Amino acid sequence: MFWALFPVVNPPGSALVFLTMTRRLNHRHRSDLATRIGVFSFLIIIASLLVGAYVLAFFGISVAVLRVAGGMVVAAAGWKLMNAPADSRSSDVDTDTDLNPAAIMRQAFYPLTMPLTTGPGTIATAIALGTSNPEVGEGGVIWKVLGGAAAAASLAILVFVCYRWSDRIAKLLGEAGTDALVRLTAFILLCIGMQILWIGLSDLLGSLPQFHSGT
Repeated sequence: MFWALFPVVNPPGSALVFLTMTRRLNHRHRSDLATRIGVFSFLIIIASLLVGAYVLAFFGISVAVLRVAGGMVVAAAGWKLMNAPADSRSSDVDTDTDLNPAAIMRQAFYPLTMPLTTGPGTIATAIALGTSNPEVGEGGVIWKVLGGAAAAASLAILVFVCYRWSDRIAKLLGEAGTDALVRLTAFILLCIGMQILWIGLSDLLGSLPQFHSGT
């Protein structure tokens, strides 16, 4: 499960987006955010693995629709970051000049955890893993739960570590290098959102009768 989820969560790459949106925070507040994001990431992954399919079924939501909606949110966030002026690109999170710790922590879940860290791609992958191998005995279910918990915990720890020290990247690159990396990362985030959106749309279009019949 870990190796299936790691490329989707991509903690090192997500850390660049996190740095982009929090580059004016001091090290202590960024560390506090990283801790909360790690906890939220664990909860989202483990919940998606264990009960995600049931939740979607309860509300009548398909994985394809989840991908379309989530892809739109991720793409919009990437577009906003890519076109924001250099001095206001961290406006999604409060800065040290107008610091409100409570407001900062409230943004730990949205948008920093969901959808930017464990977004629709992660949730869809985790749900698919959670619904695989349905014909297992009681012992298999226990091992599946333990394996899912271990994978979620490992990914959450990696997210915390990468986010906790993401500011070291800015110090190594300098102001100009960081700004260039911010633009590139925002563009990659836009592409990720469009890719998730396209996969969802493809699944939805493929489910239409005329596409099955070839007419």
